[in-house]
Amino acid sequence: MSVPAKLPRWAEFGLLPFINLTVALLLSGAIIRIMGESPWNAFKLMGAGAFGSQDSIGYTLYYATNFIFTGLAVAVAYHAGLFNIGAEGQAYMGGLGTGLVCLGLGHWPLWAVLPLAVLAGAGFGAAWAFIPAWLQARRGSHIVITTIMFNFIAAALMTYLLVNVLIKPGQQSPETREFAPGAVMPAMHELLAKVGISFSATPFNLAFGFALAASVLVWFFIWRTRWGYALRVAGENAQAAVYAGISPPRIIIGAMLLSGALAGGLGLNEIMGAQHRLVLDFPGGAGFVGIAVALMGRNHPAGIFVAAVLFGALYQGGSQLSLDLPKVNRDMVVVIQGLVILLCGAMENLFRAPLAAMFRRKDGE
Repeated sequence: MSVPAKLPRWAEFGLLPFINLTVALLLSGAIIRIMGESPWNAFKLMGAGAFGSQDSIGYTLYYATNFIFTGLAVAVAYHAGLFNIGAEGQAYMGGLGTGLVCLGLGHWPLWAVLPLAVLAGAGFGAAWAFIPAWLQARRGSHIVITTIMFNFIAAALMTYLLVNVLIKPGQQSPETREFAPGAVMPAMHELLAKVGISFSATPFNLAFGFALAASVLVWFFIWRTRWGYALRVAGENAQAAVYAGISPPRIIIGAMLLSGALAGGLGLNEIMGAQHRLVLDFPGGAGFVGIAVALMGRNHPAGIFVAAVLFGALYQGGSQLSLDLPKVNRDMVVVIQGLVILLCGAMENLFRAPLAAMFRRKDGE
């Protein structure tokens, strides 16, 4: 396996992602031009749709909250040398845990329900990640295969529960009853109104604060604790980890438990903060977008935050674009998102070698 070319730190975390994003947008602009629309006008509409008003900012940050949770989940596993593709299923199970607490304890005050909902979401997400982790650590099953299959199992399980067990009596739609007021996450516009700040009513809610707190905790854990150091050592070189007295199987299981717990935080935003009930397909693909967010953010919480806001802007701005430019329909918006994922995720190292060569020539001068 070839070793990626080394770049200066500022180029690794700033210049290379910027180049990848620019190329993705240029390709998207070329496709929009072929369709007979102005790329500049399209991107202006996307920018206005994502950041042009309080409504749009609220929706952008609401989407970004999901991507922060799933991006952190993917990043923690990645630092341990694992490619967790199961954040979608882990988020599904985490939302189930959060939803069960909200359904059962909604008559309690929010200050009592909220910590239990957080713990249940993290616990259910971690539990769903445990089996693939154990299979990888103890039986050698590949984590990519097991986690992606567990996504399908999670979806099937949720369908069964919402159709046959948790469905609200007397209705056909596969969803639960609404949560009681004590189990609803405070919306951000309500919180801001209490300190005299006016903000439009959107699904943007307090879960964003939990996502930021999780980012800080992940940074501290990975780069400021001996457990995080052991996780990174095992991810870089399992044989060196064994020589240093670190158990790779324990690292695999621990990293996946933390990864699943982080993915489970998505339920706070979607279930408690927006839907106020359990519904089908509430993750909406955020677990898979989290892979691109983590890769684009270089698996660092600060970079993940920036990448999550970018993808939140693509989601919100893309919706506005498809409304204002009929030729650029929703499918075209998905193409733009796919190009960003392709260039910033799967092909993130496409321009690494030319950049490294340029810096070497500069240093040689």
